[in-house]
Formats: sequence, structure tokens, C-alpha cells
Amino acid sequence: MTELAGLTAVVTGAGSGIGLATAQTFAAGGARVFGLDLNAGAMDGIAEWIPCDVGSTESVASAFATISSRVTAIDILVNNAGIGAYGGIDTVSEEDYDRAFAVNTRSLFFLTRKALRLMPDGGRIINTGSGVTRIAFPEGIAYAMTKGAVDAFTLALAAELGPRQITVNTVAPGIIDTDVNASWLRGNAEANAAAAARAALGRVGEPEDVTGPVLFLASKAGQWTTGQVIDATGGSHL
Repeated sequence: MTELAGLTAVVTGAGSGIGLATAQTFAAGGARVFGLDLNAGAMDGIAEWIPCDVGSTESVASAFATISSRVTAIDILVNNAGIGAYGGIDTVSEEDYDRAFAVNTRSLFFLTRKALRLMPDGGRIINTGSGVTRIAFPEGIAYAMTKGAVDAFTLALAAELGPRQITVNTVAPGIIDTDVNASWLRGNAEANAAAAARAALGRVGEPEDVTGPVLFLASKAGQWTTGQVIDATGGSHL
């Protein structure tokens, strides 16, 4: 598998879950991968870890200074880092609301702007969205709002960057067995059964289920797809 041979990719939130699976897939495809995360996780031998808090302007600037000292171009950017914000409109705290927007929305905007300074024409930007923009999620309304903003960002940026042949797309997972969902999903048979029942394919998703669409969008095969939200929920709530 050499779809990405000779290309350089930056993946945020690459220490675990979907980000780590994406880094593994890209590395297997021949790409040089920089993984931005607060923790190295299991990146050793897969990606070049750069410590980064994507919610901090200073941390992002430092990370890109490091990247630009090692390479002259970024061909692929995967904006995957994100956090949850749980609670309904009467219960979610202002602190959780603000932090979710800082990490899931604001950081994506300004980190992408940094990356574009190193991205040649024909590059790829792939954002991790969520099925909650299609499926009502009142128990995480603030989180859903952040992901709605990601979809809007994708659409507008795809139009802006089209003349440069840079594609911009969102991949929207459903319930995935990652560390983010570990507290309520892992070791809980009832929760697993309920989550699996949401999907037409009848199971909880794995990080590797999301990397297929991501690889397609990053590879030559995806060069004519832009401004789209690719559903990767296993057919949740069809």
C-alpha cells in the first residue's frame, strides 16, 4: 500500500483513537506523519510526535515552527483533535461550553490557517465531524454545536480553496470505541448493546472503521470530492 508515498501529513489528536488509527493508516501508505497531541500515546514508530495543545495559540505556533524546521510542505492535514461537552441546555457549564468550542472549533480554524501556509496546491484537508449534526443529541447539545460549525467550515473553505485544487471534507463518525467513550461504553454490556442497536450495521464502531473514508479523501482517488460530509456512523438512525 503506497497511496501516500512521498507525502507529508499532519494529524491532530494522534495519540489514540481515530487519530492514532489515521496516523497508522497514513504511515502504512507511505506518508511521513506528524502527530500533534498532548501525549505521545502509541505513536512510537508510526508518527513524529509533536506535543501540542490545539486549544492554545502559543502551543500551535510552536508545533508548526517545529514542523517547518523539518519539512517544507504539508500535503495532508487531518483536524481530528476534539473533546466532548456533555449535558443539556440547562446543565452544561459555561466552562465546558467554552472549552469545547476552543478545542473543536476555534483551534481547527486557526490551526488550518497555519497549515495552509505550508500546503501546496493539490493538498487535502480532512476534518473529523460527528453524526450528531444529522442525529439529534440533546444530551450533548454544546458538542453538537461545535461539530455543526465544523461542517460549515468545511463547506466554506472548500469553495475558497477550490481554485488551488485543495479539497476540504468532513468525515462524520458515530459511536466509536475510543478513550473518549471509555467511561460509559467499555465494560458495560447494556451500553454496548444500546449503542450497537443505533447502527444499521449492528455494532459499535472501531477507529479503523473511520480510516477508510479518511484514506480515500487523502489519496488520489478522492481528488474530485470536496465540500462534503462523509457519514461514517455505520448507518446510525437510518
